[in-house]
Amino acid sequence: MARKKIVVLTGAGVSAESGISTFRDSDGLWENYRVEDVASIEGWYRNPGLVLDFYNERRRELGKVKPNAAHKAIAELEDGYDVTVVTQNVDNLHERAGSSRIIHLHGELTKVRPEDRCNSRDGFSEESVFDIGYGEIHLGDLAPDGAQLRPHIVWFGEAVPKIEAAMDAVGKADMMLIVGTSLQVYPAAGLYRYAGNDVPIYIIDPKDVPVHDSRIVHLKDVATAGMEKFKNILKSK
Repeated sequence: MARKKIVVLTGAGVSAESGISTFRDSDGLWENYRVEDVASIEGWYRNPGLVLDFYNERRRELGKVKPNAAHKAIAELEDGYDVTVVTQNVDNLHERAGSSRIIHLHGELTKVRPEDRCNSRDGFSEESVFDIGYGEIHLGDLAPDGAQLRPHIVWFGEAVPKIEAAMDAVGKADMMLIVGTSLQVYPAAGLYRYAGNDVPIYIIDPKDVPVHDSRIVHLKDVATAGMEKFKNILKSK
C-alpha cells in the first residue's frame, strides 16, 4: 500500500527556536540591515561587498546552531509518510535533522555560484553551484569562468525557479502542513491553493494567519510545541 503524501511548507518560524533570526521583523530590518540592501538583486548590484559580508556572517551563525525539536519532528514524519519539505529558509537545519527530500525555494546559504550562472539564460542549471559549508567568499573570489562568486540565494527581484516543483508536490499531497510562516511572502504564500479540495491543511504559527479556507486548521503555537500537537492529531487518525 502506497504511503500517504505529506507536503510540509516551512518558514522562518521553524528555525527561530534554534536561534536563527526571522527574515523580516516589523521594522523591516534583518540583523540591523535593510532587507533591500542585503536581500535584493538591486542591493547586490549596488554594493556586492556588503552583501557578501552579510551572508558570510549568516554562515558563521549557522555553523553554531543546531536543528530543534520541530526540525526533528518533521524529519520523523518519514517513518510513516512520503514527505516532501518545501522551505522558504536558506539554512540547512532540515537536512541536518534528517529530512531526505527538500525543495529550497529561496536558495541555500552554504552554497555559492558564479554571478552569471543559474539564471533564465541557462535554464537555472545548478551545474556551477557548489557547497562551501560555513566558509566565506569575498570580492575577487572568482569562479572558473572568471565571474564573481555570489551566494546561491534567491533575492527579491529574482525568479523563484523551484516554485513549479513545489506546486507539483502540493498538488499530489494527501495532507499539507505549514510551519512557521504566516503566509505573507509570495509566491510561497500561495502554494496551499494548489492542494486538492479535500486535502486537510494544518498551519502551525503563533501569529494570526490572514488566510480563510475551510480546509485549514490553525494550531496557534510555536513550531516545537505545534509539532507535538500535530503528531497527536496524526495518531488519532
